[in-house]
Amino acid sequence: MTLADFRDQLLALDLSERPEEKPHRVAMLDLLALGTESFSRTCFPAHFTGSALVVSADGTKALLNHHRKLERWLQFGGHCDAGETVLQTAQREAFEESGIEGLILASARPFDLDVHLIPKSPSEPEHFHYDVRYVLIAPETAQFKASAESIQLKWFSTAEATALNCDAGFRRLLNKWTALLSRRNNHAT
Repeated sequence: MTLADFRDQLLALDLSERPEEKPHRVAMLDLLALGTESFSRTCFPAHFTGSALVVSADGTKALLNHHRKLERWLQFGGHCDAGETVLQTAQREAFEESGIEGLILASARPFDLDVHLIPKSPSEPEHFHYDVRYVLIAPETAQFKASAESIQLKWFSTAEATALNCDAGFRRLLNKWTALLSRRNNHAT
């Protein structure tokens, strides 16, 4: 995917029912003006990241990562490797951090857009992640294994996940997943 393709994909997203994501899209389009540098973790004060909400085969649970560095429950994700798209990053990070093979992409369109602040660390200044989020579906026989980046991994029901103490962007991601699951269940009856 070229930078122009990514720009077109962001512009094509229907955010009419997602107004809180509109400023994130504007910021992402502005960051794209830096070109491929904007996908490097050394691009400050902001760079693109890719992440994925991993859901169970039936969609009723989400596998979350208790992140060691940030000490919070989160979806899987991280920094882009050289030449990688945000979707490829999301898929790679989900596999590396969960150990689940055969994750299925629910849609190549981003599920959520979020810009969030990352606190200063000994190796990096405070900066922003322009996070493009996807949904990946785990196979029915999925077995997970936590990576060194996690304190633990755990499957959460929609109610358990939305009850977590989390930031507004992560809560929005979980609420969208819950709403999607509810619509699916209403159509099935």
